[in-house]
Amino acid sequence: MVKQERAIQTRKTILSAAARVFEGRGYKAATISEILTAAGVTKGALYFHFPSKEHLAQGVLHEQDQWLPVPERACKIQELVDTVMLHAYRLQTDPMVRAGVRLSLDQQAHGLDRSGPFTRWAEILRDLLEEARSQGELLPNVVPAETADVLVGSFAGIQAMSQAVCEYQDLLRRSSHLLRHLLPSVAVPSVLASLDSSESRGETISTELRTLMSQEREPAAG
Repeated sequence: MVKQERAIQTRKTILSAAARVFEGRGYKAATISEILTAAGVTKGALYFHFPSKEHLAQGVLHEQDQWLPVPERACKIQELVDTVMLHAYRLQTDPMVRAGVRLSLDQQAHGLDRSGPFTRWAEILRDLLEEARSQGELLPNVVPAETADVLVGSFAGIQAMSQAVCEYQDLLRRSSHLLRHLLPSVAVPSVLASLDSSESRGETISTELRTLMSQEREPAAG
């Protein structure tokens, strides 16, 4: 058991180091040697978990998806808003998420399959839009798959712009503006009137999730 826990911790250490190097250097310029130095582990330990730089990059890309989903909402468009704003908040505050986004948008990452995050995000948003449609929350002309693709592509654009302009410092504001501009062409007016897409929404959801996780860890009373 102790050995297994040590292996899990070593893997996390390597991924965290890889995330820092990939975020700072990009996929092409990053080297295994740099990641080894940043992680402070042996070459054998690294290759046991990740046989190549590509495997390391895929590990970072996958790791950003391991968070709990946002809490379920009665209004599925609010749940969609929460999903987008939480991701923006994590991008601002979590190096692993930033590294995953850097990799997914890195056009110099030749040979690396960067489609995973885009595909997964589109699927998550499409499913929420399908649920929203079944509840009468969408305008009649909305096609969930098309809208999901537009949202994912638009968010990718604003986060790249935010990173270039001010290292993500205004990403929450830009994300809130994006939703405020796009959602009137998606949701019925009665739903729009009740939405919270404020800049602080991502941090609110993150706090809610941490509270839920701490409650789940507490031993059952009695």
